[in-house]
Amino acid sequence: MTPVKDRVLCQNILETARALAPQGLGIGRSGNVSARVGSGMLITPSGVAYGDMRPEDIIFVDENGIAETHPFLPSSEWRFHLAIYHSQPEAGAIVHCHSRFATVLACGHMPIPAFHYMVAVAGGTDIRCADYALFGSEDLSRHVVAGLENRKACLMANHGQVAFGTDLTAAFELALEVEDLAAQYCDLVKLGKVNLLTDTQMNKVLERFETYNRQSPS
Repeated sequence: MTPVKDRVLCQNILETARALAPQGLGIGRSGNVSARVGSGMLITPSGVAYGDMRPEDIIFVDENGIAETHPFLPSSEWRFHLAIYHSQPEAGAIVHCHSRFATVLACGHMPIPAFHYMVAVAGGTDIRCADYALFGSEDLSRHVVAGLENRKACLMANHGQVAFGTDLTAAFELALEVEDLAAQYCDLVKLGKVNLLTDTQMNKVLERFETYNRQSPS
């Protein structure tokens, strides 16, 4: 049964999708955004310009991949969104985009290594590049899930990037961080000298991030 859709959440998904291009995370209709709802999700529709989209155009897909009856189809990438929710209990929202520098590295099958401590923002000592598979396919879902093992973001070979967070704001901010790190790494590679942090150094960063920006209880 399709739940009563939360209009505020649908509006927030739409606003997040509309922010992709202005924030440098894509152009035109590229990318897609979703949020967990119970055991299913709400996700942007396929092929609809964000400027023309309305909150009621956001589509519910249940835990088995069955979409509500709707004039539009869900995003062609609904499979890997749902697979992420199944494999990552802490994921509350997902942003997938074709941001320029992350996509450049993805097309080069180049992960983002520990050139900067902020790489740890994605949850590990690097940001992996998941193997290529046809968009919208089950194979792509499996590759993305593997790329996100113990991570909150990954690149997608010959495709783009995907990031998740506890909510839409967190997922969007992480996608921005990944794109900024990708841009920095692209520039660094041009210099011909990349100095990487060690796993020991990165693990200390990860430990620090566990309490970073948390306010002490009053």
